[in-house]
Amino acid sequence: MKLNELLGTKYPLIQGGMANIATGEFAAVISNAGALGLIASGSMDGEAVREQIRNCRAKTDKPFGVNIMMMNPHLEEISKVVIEEKVPVVTTGAGNPGKYIAEWKAAGIKVLPVAPTVALAKRLERNGADAVIVEGTEAGGHVGDLTTMALVPQVVDALSIPVVAAGGIASGRQVLAAFALGACGVQVGTCLLVSEECPIHENYKKAVLKAGDTDTVVTGKISGGAPVRCIKNKMTREYVAKERAGAKPEELEEYTLGSLRRAVFDGDTSTGSVMAGQVAGMCNEVKPAKEIIENLFAECKTAYEKLDV
Repeated sequence: MKLNELLGTKYPLIQGGMANIATGEFAAVISNAGALGLIASGSMDGEAVREQIRNCRAKTDKPFGVNIMMMNPHLEEISKVVIEEKVPVVTTGAGNPGKYIAEWKAAGIKVLPVAPTVALAKRLERNGADAVIVEGTEAGGHVGDLTTMALVPQVVDALSIPVVAAGGIASGRQVLAAFALGACGVQVGTCLLVSEECPIHENYKKAVLKAGDTDTVVTGKISGGAPVRCIKNKMTREYVAKERAGAKPEELEEYTLGSLRRAVFDGDTSTGSVMAGQVAGMCNEVKPAKEIIENLFAECKTAYEKLDV
């Protein structure tokens, strides 16, 4: 089954759940473009999520979803809100949503959790997930260790439910590669940061546009904390230096507190957390989101026709 058939969208594409960025309004833009727009609940409480859902619904009659971080302290509240608001799709991250899947599905919600390993993907299938989003370490934001190229086919072989590929996808060639690996569709984030409608500060957008192939780094690996891929800047250099000096996880967490918000809203690309994937080096032009999405699938078709196998 193709992802668009599962979700009721034109294209087999999900917009990544980017905290502080993926608002209800932006999700509506993506849904109206034919993909599945996501509202990122991030650290919001239930009523804030409800407001974003209603904002989205006022601007689109197409399917959309809510991304829920399992470490959110308002998780129970948000879980009830997505049911009450009859959200069509829920994606999850940062943990196992197993205990919530049955009640979400009973409410008619399609559930697509993110899985960075084969073991978690198997558990999610047993828990009743409709599909899993397999995200490689190339992605921006919170990441695991395995690459998309290595992880996707292993999960595809291990599961009987559909698999969505994420991480390192910003061109039609990469979409085609995801299909070749056995994925039913893709999730993208970084390439949508440079869409005209993306509600990030202009400085953040410019940082993505300027980034080259080696301009991202993963913080949190040395200390054993939560690894996060960002564009290199003063903050990432100081963070890694603190890690190497043996800083404790709570000290590192305090150091980065509010750093994503500073980048997104204030345009602080020096001490802010400018989350972006390795494909930032391929994102060199600002375009309407609809054009970006259409181009991905037009390029995919062209790339397929050029294959010499």
